Amino acid sequence: MEYRKAMNVATPNLGKPTIGHSVCPHDCPSACALDIEIGADGRIGKVRGSADNSYTAGVICAKVARYADRLYHPDRLMKPLRRRGEKGGGDWQEISWEAALDEIANAFVTAEQAHGSEAVWPYYYAGTMGQVQRDSIDRLRHAKRYSGFFDSICTNTAWTGYVMGTGSLRGPDPREMAKADCVVIWGTNAVATQVNVMTHATRARKERGAKLVVIDIYDNPTMKQADLALKLRPGTDAALACAVMHIAFRDGYADRPYMEKFADDPAGLEAHLSTRGPEWAAAITGLSVEEIEAFARLVGETKRTFFRLGYGFTRSRNGSVSMHAAASVATVLGSWQYEGGGAFHNNGAIFRLDKRELMGLDMVDPEIRELDQSQIGRVLTGDPVALRHRGPVTAMLIQNTNPANIAPEQRLVKRGFLRDDLFVAVHEHFMTDTAKLADIVLPATMFVEHDDLYRGGGHQHILLGPKLVEPPSTVRTNLFVIDELAKRLGVAHLPGFGLSEREHITRMLPHYETDYDGLAEEKWIDCQPDFETAHFAKGFGHPDGKFRFRPDWTATPAPNQPPASIGLLGPHQALPAFPDYVAVIETVDDAHPFRLATPPARTYLNSSFTEMKWSREREGRPEVMVHPADAEANGVADGDIVRLGNGRGEIRLHAKITDAAKPGVLIAEGVWPNDTHLDGEGINVLTGADPVAPYGGAALHDNRVWLAKDTA
Repeated sequence: MEYRKAMNVATPNLGKPTIGHSVCPHDCPSACALDIEIGADGRIGKVRGSADNSYTAGVICAKVARYADRLYHPDRLMKPLRRRGEKGGGDWQEISWEAALDEIANAFVTAEQAHGSEAVWPYYYAGTMGQVQRDSIDRLRHAKRYSGFFDSICTNTAWTGYVMGTGSLRGPDPREMAKADCVVIWGTNAVATQVNVMTHATRARKERGAKLVVIDIYDNPTMKQADLALKLRPGTDAALACAVMHIAFRDGYADRPYMEKFADDPAGLEAHLSTRGPEWAAAITGLSVEEIEAFARLVGETKRTFFRLGYGFTRSRNGSVSMHAAASVATVLGSWQYEGGGAFHNNGAIFRLDKRELMGLDMVDPEIRELDQSQIGRVLTGDPVALRHRGPVTAMLIQNTNPANIAPEQRLVKRGFLRDDLFVAVHEHFMTDTAKLADIVLPATMFVEHDDLYRGGGHQHILLGPKLVEPPSTVRTNLFVIDELAKRLGVAHLPGFGLSEREHITRMLPHYETDYDGLAEEKWIDCQPDFETAHFAKGFGHPDGKFRFRPDWTATPAPNQPPASIGLLGPHQALPAFPDYVAVIETVDDAHPFRLATPPARTYLNSSFTEMKWSREREGRPEVMVHPADAEANGVADGDIVRLGNGRGEIRLHAKITDAAKPGVLIAEGVWPNDTHLDGEGINVLTGADPVAPYGGAALHDNRVWLAKDTA
């Protein structure tokens, strides 16, 4: 049956409905196991969370539950397109796949001939978390010696801070939240972004009477469910953590025998914290002394306290310091010793996937420069530091990301994409802000239309996402594009090219004594270490087995630290010897009296799902939350158009007057498409790309701005 737009019936009639098993592919730690209805006509129907998977536990977010609407969306890209006319003009012509791939390969060859191989910059991220479809682009990069890719934008600040303390990116079984007597959800709006965290935390409340503490910067849906809600100023989490530890030492909650065995310098920490009491922290965080004392008493008296540490609170210029301080609280209290206790952030270190061939790691040339994905605007506008003092980037292939919308310093990003001498090919599902600025746009398969392998950073499973339905005949997988370009660029004979998704999956699994077929039968592998390993009962991940209260900020290995060619980043000289509040954030001043944060919206996921009608209806329009006192002081009423600005630019959007925001703090939820804003520019006009110390990252929630009522 021929594919028709908004129909997607390419699978032959199956005769009867079936249930297929897959994995949510989107950029989320939950990596939910899915049960998907497949009708007799070959169309997918309802999508449910797998009840058989012990972490997903039958629950998924509303976005993915309605995935059929996305798969069959009438605006889905269906044919390769070539730009006609000026860049961003919106005039396209359909071309064949052969012609499109030939043009991309020719553009890459031309760029290499003019400026060397580093002129080509393959650019990607986590639009799919599938290992094959996401990471195969690196194999082409290394085979051709194209510019490297320092993937800094999301995880660096959090992972760095956690590993500075623990020495390893792992922790207690996240399912143990259900066995806790207190769950602390710190810096993540789990109701909106990690629904499974709430599944297990809610079970602890129902079955054990556990208390739920939520620490965040505004009244979001997760905070509304808390027994104790702590609404602090952005970038001040480390001050709260220090005050809690101060009280623990002061009031006898600190587990001194545990620290003596498992921490590097508890005496030094106690002395350091002697001046970091609740009054000190209250002045910094905006919390009351009573709130800080109540929190410290609750976790101090509750041995089984599970600290679920998110990403959001680390997306500030002191984010790594904040993460380290929060993890240190669990060590001072000795929470790691108990089932249902400890601090969990991500389980990245437990998955033993062999990705050398998939990513072409044996072909890496350390002399090739690496460019920071967060600084794409600076790279494309010729900043010599961002370019590592080498030549320009003049050709790009972009898969699985939308930098013209989600990257910081948006005006620089757009200016770079509009260069006449830059060729850009984008492989996408929809005509995103980045695709609109491309020279060639290629239509991509969605997750049920190809095979792939996933791992859950927020849990402990490796999961198979098999192909469930046939894709439209005119769309192609990421792997197809990479292999076809390899043929045209003369590297298809090198290891890893020409293999199917199933072959790649099997080759990633040698540590598990299984293959694609075996995993298809089992659906997932539970990689959770035993209790002693997960809780660091045999010692933390540093060589001496000690948790580091005194981290070596400039020499400790971290999961995604920059290569030697980039070196240390940000104001690393300012990082503290012990957990502490460090005011390297964008603090307010007379010209910029507000702090702006840009947390996720409930029915968007970065820039995905923004094309869905029901998502936009649920979210309404781009708005900024303003506290009533700030609104009155600035003459702003609910629904008024306001201007926000700083040295990077200014935008206009509507004001939402609400005490969900703290005074002096502005909240703009969601990464809306640029053209949904009043002037066609999105919120990331206001965010900066200067790297976070010590290993980089984007401080997307750390911006000072001015606000004014629009009088135009």
